[in-house]
Amino acid sequence: MSQFLWGPVTLALLCGTGLYLTVRFRAYPLRRLFPTLKSIIKGGRESKEGAGEVSPLGVLMTSLAACVGIGNIVGVAAAISIGGPGVLVWMWLGGLLGISTQFAEGLLGVRYRQKNSKGEYVGGPMYTLKYGLKNKKLGLFLGSAFAVCTVLASFGIGNMVQANSIAQSASLSFGINSRVTGIVMAAAVFATLLGGIKSIAKVSGVLVPVMAAAYICGGLIVIAGNAGGLLTGFRDIWRGAFGVKAAAGGTAVSFFTVLQNGIAKGVFSNEAGLGSAAITASAARTDSGVSQGCVSMCTTFIDTHIICTVTGLVIVSAGLYREAGIGSAELVTRSFESVLGNVGGYIVTVGIVLFAYASIPGWEYIGEKALEFLVKKRIYCYIYRISFVIAVYVGAVLAVSHVWELSQAANALMIFPNLVSLLALSQKAADDIKGYGR
Repeated sequence: MSQFLWGPVTLALLCGTGLYLTVRFRAYPLRRLFPTLKSIIKGGRESKEGAGEVSPLGVLMTSLAACVGIGNIVGVAAAISIGGPGVLVWMWLGGLLGISTQFAEGLLGVRYRQKNSKGEYVGGPMYTLKYGLKNKKLGLFLGSAFAVCTVLASFGIGNMVQANSIAQSASLSFGINSRVTGIVMAAAVFATLLGGIKSIAKVSGVLVPVMAAAYICGGLIVIAGNAGGLLTGFRDIWRGAFGVKAAAGGTAVSFFTVLQNGIAKGVFSNEAGLGSAAITASAARTDSGVSQGCVSMCTTFIDTHIICTVTGLVIVSAGLYREAGIGSAELVTRSFESVLGNVGGYIVTVGIVLFAYASIPGWEYIGEKALEFLVKKRIYCYIYRISFVIAVYVGAVLAVSHVWELSQAANALMIFPNLVSLLALSQKAADDIKGYGR
């Protein structure tokens, strides 16, 4: 089912929406990307003014934590194994279109956010649909459908799948029993969740920059060490992108396979189009949806065009993708080890552990706010938190193949109502851009 839902129709809708919004906004998100990144680096987005719970920078770190996971390492390797190095071109293109999509999600998330019973700002596609669409019944139905799928996805791709990857990596590399890993992770997640979004943002604000910087630096060292293979690698990327000798392990694959795997990899990693980042963006301490949209879109660029690209170029420069019978995890591990030896293997293992762990608290917040939209009593949110922590342990000690399939389907089903909100309210977003004045 998940393969069907993530098929050509869904990918075409995602890319089409991204292209439409880019044109509709006159490429405003792309024009503002690097000035926004420069402002963030200088600390200019650490605003203490405006309504909201967390600074825009804290929201960015939380959004990155939620979307940066095992897909940035093993997922990229899997895409190259299936479709060859040419998938990177379509991953970059899909990520480029996703910048406008995620900009619109952040903008509309702030525009239509509401206050809950605790006086906190909450929002996301479910609120955008309910309060933004003229047909209120349709808006409520689509918003509720999105919320249900988000809750399901939070337990799957946002929790158990990540926990299972951490437990397996810790067991294979360090010999740690999965039950021990599960208990430690569950306790750490529980402690993080006690403080709500502010606590999650603080943890993400420390964990995300450190783990991303360490992984990127390690990757750049490997790329530099294998610089001699880059020219051949880039040739294979270019030729493979258009189906000309696109080979994974020496096996020719079709142009459509390359295209589908590349675009799907970009979308599935950065989550542009899923609407999950809009839920986090709604908590930003800001009075401007446009400003927050600019911050939100940086998530897509950092995730796809920096972290995933580092993984892809490490693999391509090492050249091991030409060998048959190498699994995804082994491919990226051996590529790092080609320059750094055993240290490279540890970088991959620690990267998988940290990237996967960082996703879990961020997705808990996303899932809890989706549940809050469906049921107003706070007791259900507390029950959700406890269930979420228990699921961390369960994911660590049990096989999660069926959970993976269900969560992929739930992720895909989040896309359709979210795209309705983006397309139906694109004029409102365009008007806000005009009124922003820069």
